[in-house]
Amino acid sequence: MQIPVTKTTTPKSRPPEAELGFGKFFSDHLFSTTYTPDQGWHDAKVVPYGPLVMDPAAGVFHYGQAMFEGSKVFRGKDGALQLFRPEAHAHRMAMGAPRLSMMCPSEEQMLAGMHALARADADWVPHAPGTALYLRPTLVATEAFLGVRPATAFLFFIIASPVGSYYGGSGLKSVRIWVETNDVRAPKGGLGATKAGANYAASLHAAQAAKKQGFDQVLWLDGKDHEFIEEVGTMNLFVVIGGKLLTPPLSDSILAGVTRDSVIQLARSQGLVVEERPVSIKEVRAAAQSGTLTEIFGTGTAAVISPVGELAFAGGEKLIVNQGKPGPISLSLFETISGIQRSTVADPHRWMVPVK
Repeated sequence: MQIPVTKTTTPKSRPPEAELGFGKFFSDHLFSTTYTPDQGWHDAKVVPYGPLVMDPAAGVFHYGQAMFEGSKVFRGKDGALQLFRPEAHAHRMAMGAPRLSMMCPSEEQMLAGMHALARADADWVPHAPGTALYLRPTLVATEAFLGVRPATAFLFFIIASPVGSYYGGSGLKSVRIWVETNDVRAPKGGLGATKAGANYAASLHAAQAAKKQGFDQVLWLDGKDHEFIEEVGTMNLFVVIGGKLLTPPLSDSILAGVTRDSVIQLARSQGLVVEERPVSIKEVRAAAQSGTLTEIFGTGTAAVISPVGELAFAGGEKLIVNQGKPGPISLSLFETISGIQRSTVADPHRWMVPVK
């Protein structure tokens, strides 16, 4: 797939790597390709980063046909650039698009776009440990119309952002989580398994309220009875009870996280017992009371592993996990995945893909 590249004539200055944070800076270029019924996917290109021009009646603005992915480019110890499991992210978008009645580029086309942008903005991949170039593949409906039906024209684009720690600072630190028992992120039969913009819009109200109280994220429970753990705002969740690693099974209300899958594979290869089964908040409370709850952590592309030091409930109840500190399992998994991503640890699963 030949992708023409138009280089910017006004390159941006690079931010200091110690000040990257997450999603604050954007690289010099973007990748885009367009779908129309008569031409299919066409006009794939890398161009200078800049505003998109869309009709005010575009379907994305009125009917919410929008979804995205998140992948990362890492600089290895030898300076070579590699993507972490890009095919899994392309596959997830391809599987999710039909739920939103959207046309999606082929997985090969999406991967070609990721590689093309990574090549064009190779100088934007930071060097420091804990940093990466985050890629945000995005799919939106662009057909101009009013009337509730699926759009017939779409834009797929990828932007890139040099990033550091999702929660700021360096190293692995525990986060404080609010357990939400009122709002619902995604009910059964909804869009929860699709990385749709609507899922994140549904989470903002509770997340904003939680952050005002000093919490980092929201733990979502099932939409019917608020009894079973589903996921945290930007992460899948794992609980260690009695030495077993537990995580909710995938469903149409839980996103199939790529890091989640990586953790399960790694944990099993290390001899840990992993159970994908329903986990109730009552079970977690009971395990905390009995002393068998030893760790809780979240997994996601943005933060990789986020140990949970505290769960907070309405009414003032607080559940402190492992004295508020990261536990040995989350630390080990974080070090292993981070090492694989930076080529300092063996990659037996062949997750790293050289940028080409």
